[in-house]
Amino acid sequence: MSRIFGTDGVRGLANGEVITADFALGLSQAAAHVLRRRDLEHGRRPRAVVGRDPRASGEFLSAAVLAGLASEGVDVLDAGVLPTPAIAFLTADADADFGVMLSASHNAMPDNGIKFFARGGHKLPDAVEDQIEKRMKEAPSRPTGADVGRISVMADGGARYVRHLLGAIPGTLDGLTVVIDAAHGAASEISPEAFRLAGATVHVIGASPDGLNINEGYGSTHIEQLQAAVLEHGADLGIAHDGDADRCLAVDAHGALVDGDQIMAVLALAMKERGALAQDTLVATVMSNLGLLNAMKESGVAVKQTAVGDRYVLEEMRRGSYSLGGEQSGHVILLDHGTTGDGLLTGLMLAAEVARTGRSLTDLAGVMTRLPQVLVNVAGVAKDKVDDDDEVRAAVAEHQRSLGETGRILLRKSGTEPLVRVMVEAPTQEQAQSVADALAEVVRERLSL
Repeated sequence: MSRIFGTDGVRGLANGEVITADFALGLSQAAAHVLRRRDLEHGRRPRAVVGRDPRASGEFLSAAVLAGLASEGVDVLDAGVLPTPAIAFLTADADADFGVMLSASHNAMPDNGIKFFARGGHKLPDAVEDQIEKRMKEAPSRPTGADVGRISVMADGGARYVRHLLGAIPGTLDGLTVVIDAAHGAASEISPEAFRLAGATVHVIGASPDGLNINEGYGSTHIEQLQAAVLEHGADLGIAHDGDADRCLAVDAHGALVDGDQIMAVLALAMKERGALAQDTLVATVMSNLGLLNAMKESGVAVKQTAVGDRYVLEEMRRGSYSLGGEQSGHVILLDHGTTGDGLLTGLMLAAEVARTGRSLTDLAGVMTRLPQVLVNVAGVAKDKVDDDDEVRAAVAEHQRSLGETGRILLRKSGTEPLVRVMVEAPTQEQAQSVADALAEVVRERLSL
């Protein structure tokens, strides 16, 4: 059987083959056994914080998780529907041994997932996830009597998280008009509240979750709704979250998309100006646009690049003690204030820079010129050979020479499917598409299964 943990917990079709109530019960029991051991060794009762997004399946899956944890002797604080970064924060703020979040992030409603945070709100290392998976094959401990865990409602979790957010931003949002698109997800109540308390006039869309409509036509994967709303209300900017609000994309006053790369560029320069950008370095993935790299170089900011995935960004940030990192998709990590991507914190920080400078988001985001980028997925190929085939490498080298420093080529094998992703950036959309199509054809011919 393949490893059940992916790059961000366990995820799949809720009530399908994997993500069932039985699975959630067994997984939480195993996690409790592994993650509680340090406290038991010191004679302390272990404690966990549990939260979820508003998917219908989260109701029965969270019940199974609560039961599994308590049946293993863990006292549980049920925080209810809150964003993923809120659960990460509360795990640390409540001095809990670990946290659990039930969400499938930007996936469609039928999916769900379970992810764990270690003490302090950090994602689990692979080795600990492997321990949990191994423990699932063994019988649960089943303490009895007074040794079973107790479940209580964490009624103030949202308020504690909002206080944390407001304490992190450098200034108020007074005078700004902001549109929030909450994707009918976990931030539907808390994000508008945070922006209002920060001083903004707030208009809200995509904030009527019914358990079935998360990410449906709204949020960071359907940005057109936010673009229209910003223009309708004459807002200064718009903020789009995904289902669990660990990411943020933005829209300027003209309705133009401001993606994660542009957001990181704005925040990096703002943090550098106030001396908060550790080592004047930004951490980004290999998929970040060449325009970001060029803009940071011109501004005296070094860029460390990692594999795709916010966990790899976070690992590099912690290794090098960097303070800002993220992905083009809008997962932005501000390590001085959080341990994971936080769409609310990112949006507030971005809006605060607009308010502080008095400059438009259009102007601020103009620090980088986003090169046209084309991504072609080549399916049905021997992906593991992509780096070793001489003709593929020669074709890449030839096209890279033609682009020079004005473009970039990246061939990346998928982590889950038999396909290779061909990414090309070039001065024009037509040139990027032409090079991407040509390289995709070489990959298809040389590596076809």
